[in-house]
Amino acid sequence: MSEPQYDQRPPRRIRALHSASTVTVYQAYAPRLGVPAARDGRFPAAWKRDRMTWIKPSFLWMMYRCGWATKEDQETVLAVEITREGFDWALRHACLSHYDPDRHPDRVAWKRQLRESPARVQWDPERDLHLRPLPYRSLQLGLAGEAAHRYADEWTVSLTDVTPLARRVHAAVRAGDLTGARNLLPVEEPYPAGPELLAHLAA
Repeated sequence: MSEPQYDQRPPRRIRALHSASTVTVYQAYAPRLGVPAARDGRFPAAWKRDRMTWIKPSFLWMMYRCGWATKEDQETVLAVEITREGFDWALRHACLSHYDPDRHPDRVAWKRQLRESPARVQWDPERDLHLRPLPYRSLQLGLAGEAAHRYADEWTVSLTDVTPLARRVHAAVRAGDLTGARNLLPVEEPYPAGPELLAHLAA
């Protein structure tokens, strides 16, 4: 069975599972980090707050990145529910991860902005259930410095191990049950990020 045709969508838009106060993003970790994080509902001390960490609102892009939770040190997939206030702060203080001559005076200015910004954004092709690229893009948000510390210690509301969900979806895809697989996916709706949050990140 083939997947349904997708309607025309904006080339870059944040789609996420979100509520009035939170947004869910995904990360994959080795079990030694992911399992205690999900058990305790917080990132353990071993989680390196001084390194850049990338969060992904797209479940299927996370599956593409971690190979359905089969890649080494990515066997535990976490759904991380964070405050919308924190997510919006990261967007507001982010810069593009690539140089754009329409938005940066020159490469030197872009590199300076990259060094000084606590968050960065890249737009990567969204994925279908077979993890093939789609003609529109999903947000990947990198957090460093102040943003990484806030993410781990202030913004995180809950941590849930969704590795079993990843395996169920993958099993349905392998069995050719794309309707069943799609029904298992988190409902990711357009995130209400207006121009004040995304205008500087739309390249």
